[in-house]
Amino acid sequence: MRDVLGDTWKSKSGRKKGGVMAAVHVPWSPSLREATQRKLRRFSDLRGKPVAAGEFWDIVAITAADVKQEFAYKQQLSEKLKKKELPLGVQYHVFVDPAGAKIGNGGSTFCVLRCLEKLYGDKWDSFTILLIHSGGYSQRLPNASALGKIFTALPFGKPVYQMLELKLAMYIDFPSHMNPGILVTCADDIELYGIGESEFIRFDKPGFTALAHPSSLIVGTTHGVFVLEPSNCLEYKDLEYRSCHRFLHKPSVEKMYQFDAVYRDGSFLQRDFSGGDTPSLKLESEYVYTDSLFYMDHKSARKLLAFYEEIGTLNCEIDAYGDFLQALGSGATVEYTANTSNVIKEESELVDIRQRIFHLLKGTSLNVVVLNNSRFYHIGTTEEYLFHFTSHSSLKSELGLQSIAFSISPAIPECSSNTSCIIQSILDSRCSVSRGSVVEYSRLGPDVSVGENCIISGSYIITTAVLPANSFLCSLSLKMNGHLKYSTMAFGVQDNMKKSVRKLSDIKSLQFFGVCFLSCLDIWNLKVTEELFSGNQTCLSLWNARIFPVCSSLSDSVTTAIKMLNAIQNKSTLSLKNCKLLSIEEMLIYKDVEDMITYREQIFLEITLNRKQSDLETS
Repeated sequence: MRDVLGDTWKSKSGRKKGGVMAAVHVPWSPSLREATQRKLRRFSDLRGKPVAAGEFWDIVAITAADVKQEFAYKQQLSEKLKKKELPLGVQYHVFVDPAGAKIGNGGSTFCVLRCLEKLYGDKWDSFTILLIHSGGYSQRLPNASALGKIFTALPFGKPVYQMLELKLAMYIDFPSHMNPGILVTCADDIELYGIGESEFIRFDKPGFTALAHPSSLIVGTTHGVFVLEPSNCLEYKDLEYRSCHRFLHKPSVEKMYQFDAVYRDGSFLQRDFSGGDTPSLKLESEYVYTDSLFYMDHKSARKLLAFYEEIGTLNCEIDAYGDFLQALGSGATVEYTANTSNVIKEESELVDIRQRIFHLLKGTSLNVVVLNNSRFYHIGTTEEYLFHFTSHSSLKSELGLQSIAFSISPAIPECSSNTSCIIQSILDSRCSVSRGSVVEYSRLGPDVSVGENCIISGSYIITTAVLPANSFLCSLSLKMNGHLKYSTMAFGVQDNMKKSVRKLSDIKSLQFFGVCFLSCLDIWNLKVTEELFSGNQTCLSLWNARIFPVCSSLSDSVTTAIKMLNAIQNKSTLSLKNCKLLSIEEMLIYKDVEDMITYREQIFLEITLNRKQSDLETS
């Protein structure tokens, strides 16, 4: 089932992501930990080795939003393969969305199918394929923006695992029990499940097959909900194979009742499901089954490809969950195609395309693998990220997340309910990092003090510095006119990067570090003009505000960013008037992927050398 934090969220394709509930600590599941650790051990045994036929995926495909992101992903995949961090003998691909209109993860799925057809012809009919949707710029977790959310670092492993390795590990049992076809998943969620030792999840039926997790009705309103066909089996099992009558996408509670999606089985409450999205779930007598990943056989994939070839160019956002799965099952009806209430931008052709997809897939079966002992976690926002990495969350216990992961750092006391988390970083023994904060791929000197609930990524702080609580810092290497430069994005961890206004006169409604954005501009001595924002001038946000100075060194860049935050907090002045300023949007255009990877590698090598020396001294 789903974790207490991670399900009120919304992506560009319409699936919700983000908004965290109260950070209530819930018990973790020993059975899920055991099952998860077994998968991690099995994946570890495959890293850097050629895999046997049928032992692993034939193809792992990752989607990218544009050519800059595609390049960054390919560079990182190349590094991982070179360092033997992934299984070998597998085709790893990055497929980029076409330039132009946003097409959602459903549109990206179409594009991947066409790319596979071009690369492999009819051969891909016999492949098991993992498709990970990782396009987009992670505006709710911007330390994943430059190098991608599928490459988000996790606090365990040597070298540290990223989301890609974790995905491959958690799905390690799937390929050998799966007919040729495509498994579709997203880059920022984690599914953990426990089933009997002799049981396996099988993807071997025609049509579509989806995983289902028991969740509260409130969680169901922000996810897909399965209306299952009646079952004759009275025995309650961790693993059940069911058929789906119809799929409801983010339904109201009333709709769940109307379509008989709500279950009242008391046995659900007696099992260890306390790690779900809502801490009160054990007190509730009602629940629904919600979605995560899904599989489609090659016949269904070919149908979708033929449809995409027929329409030529897609100019609207299609959701692989809402627009594919709602067409499936014997009870599916066409009404949902006209409901655009969950769509961020309604294009004129959206309803027509949805209706055509419905008629294309109508009558296709939707099989459901019910995982009664399972959890779904989402790590797509700064709040979720901080909670899962620094508190005693159930995910931390089940995955074995560490407070210090492959780092040189002062010891962290584990007794408190919130600790800090250090990932592949080098911290002087005299610096201090307060509880609830995460430091990744960074170097902190002796006179650095980090407040509570901060995120520091890719930074170098050598001078005396005090980082206020709830700060976010992420440094990027830039290539500008052939020269290496640096810029550090800085704001509050709760700032809304996506909130936008249409006119300059309305930017007073934007908040930066908890303060009116207009007041911040005044503190930094910046004027409100059209030049203040990059890109679309009818979509003005913190994301495209030109407020971050370009510097010649990484340390200067970070120091300036900290001064910006301190000026806001102390209501003092810091003139940025004569600085070359970039927006986050522009920083991602100028990003120098190779230099950022090199910086991380330098930290890795220094930690490795330090550990070898320590081993020699203690031997």
